[in-house]
Amino acid sequence: MRCDAIVIGAGHNGLVAAAYLARAGRRVVVVERRDRVGGACVTEELWPNFRISRAAYVAGLLRPAVARELGLARHGLRLIPRSPSSFTPLRDGRGLLLGGGAAATRASIAAFSLRDAERYPEYEAFLDRIARWLEPSLDAPPPDPARPRARDLRLLASLAAGAWRLRSELPRALALLLGPARPELERWFESEPLRATLATDAVIGAWASPSSPGTGYVLFHHVMGDTGGARGVWAYVEGGMGRLSEAIAAAAREAGAQIRLASPVARIEVANGAARGVVLEDGAAIEAPLVVSGADPRRTLLDWVGAEHLPERLRREVAQLDFRSGSVKINLALDRLPAFRGHTAAGAGPEHRGTIHVGAADLDALDAAFEAARAGRVPDRPLVELTLPSALDASLAPPGRHVASLFVQWVPCAAAPGQWPALRDQIAERACAQVEEVAPGFCASILHREVLAPPDFEQLFGLTGGNLFHGAMTPDRLGPLRPLPGWSRYATPVRGLWLCGAGTHPGGGVMGACGRNAAREILRATALDGRSYGTDEIA
Repeated sequence: MRCDAIVIGAGHNGLVAAAYLARAGRRVVVVERRDRVGGACVTEELWPNFRISRAAYVAGLLRPAVARELGLARHGLRLIPRSPSSFTPLRDGRGLLLGGGAAATRASIAAFSLRDAERYPEYEAFLDRIARWLEPSLDAPPPDPARPRARDLRLLASLAAGAWRLRSELPRALALLLGPARPELERWFESEPLRATLATDAVIGAWASPSSPGTGYVLFHHVMGDTGGARGVWAYVEGGMGRLSEAIAAAAREAGAQIRLASPVARIEVANGAARGVVLEDGAAIEAPLVVSGADPRRTLLDWVGAEHLPERLRREVAQLDFRSGSVKINLALDRLPAFRGHTAAGAGPEHRGTIHVGAADLDALDAAFEAARAGRVPDRPLVELTLPSALDASLAPPGRHVASLFVQWVPCAAAPGQWPALRDQIAERACAQVEEVAPGFCASILHREVLAPPDFEQLFGLTGGNLFHGAMTPDRLGPLRPLPGWSRYATPVRGLWLCGAGTHPGGGVMGACGRNAAREILRATALDGRSYGTDEIA
């Protein structure tokens, strides 16, 4: 079989890249190892009539250009707003609700600190100004100082103008983006529950604590989206996260792309320094002058291309990329919604709608949990992000029943394979016990349970090390340094082989930006498109 371009992986970025390439008239074949599209952005019926967003569980970073240009609403994507967006229950029955409107948020924060209630709108406005400064960089390949191009000047001019507008705030913005999250949150606020709640965005998916350098950027990365037109607001996808992937797949198929499921790649064929296609595990060969990988750089270059086709220095650098992860996802079926202390009303209330931060009473607790995992122990009190999407989307569970997701930080990332069965049980029991403390009866409500640890993320979804971002998002692995200096524009040293996964700029999360940017760069570099595109397409 022969085509113009092969996309490896039907994760959301691979599907986005395939859609843009197909819209440019290319004959595109997507090969996917699993029996469904979506990669880690999937909905699966783990138990009869319980539909679970098995890995990714909320949407907030999807680039507006991707949704608009691919017509995702027309292809069935529906977002469910969450208001309030955040709830932090404490063991004494108090709780902190954020994102339910300015007045309600102010009143909730004021119960902990009047000063913080005054400062919180200033904090949100500060983050919004940083987002407006950096947002243009999300939708374009990063400028490469080693290989400057004329088209980079427009982006650099935009970033320079944004920095000038920030002026006196620029040092503080850089301190947030390059340093640890903790001192910045301590500078802004005095209430520990508010500090710790906001710090959860700095550590989710990261092998780091709020005191680790670089976590300030991870915090910002998670609040800079504007899904649904509101900055930093996360939403549920109606029908689960898989519906988002299915909408992108529909757009790709509409443009002419073929998607072959249950087609795992064995190797990328390389001859004379150029990609020539792929060979699947069943021995089938597909030829194409372009191969675009949605997998991470290490899996793509070392496992599928092979070290013999790479420069020695690049082999070493790829092997040294940081894929550590201490994240665990616990998927549950429940016979009822949890009843939180101090919130006794029957049925779904404001406390059930957003992300519920359990174990986020103070920053010291978050640091202690990470230090325990780094020392090789399961934390006594892990951080738990609980979501209950069926509180807003009844299609996910039978009447009167619910689905829940517990995203848990941290487990020891260097555990031996034989340790994981016990570690899974241990972290699940401690995470559920954390919820039980603030919602008595929670453990008794559990009907079914699935625990996904880092090895499971790797085995199920191809995430090396279980890292959800396809590699650490530390300052030395962002922008022109992602995944490596000199290779930030989606190309690789193998001619015709490109990367489009989260291991490239601008990084992790269900954004679609990596796939869109890569496709646009491929079409520019190869001059394959035979017609003129507007700025919203291939500019």
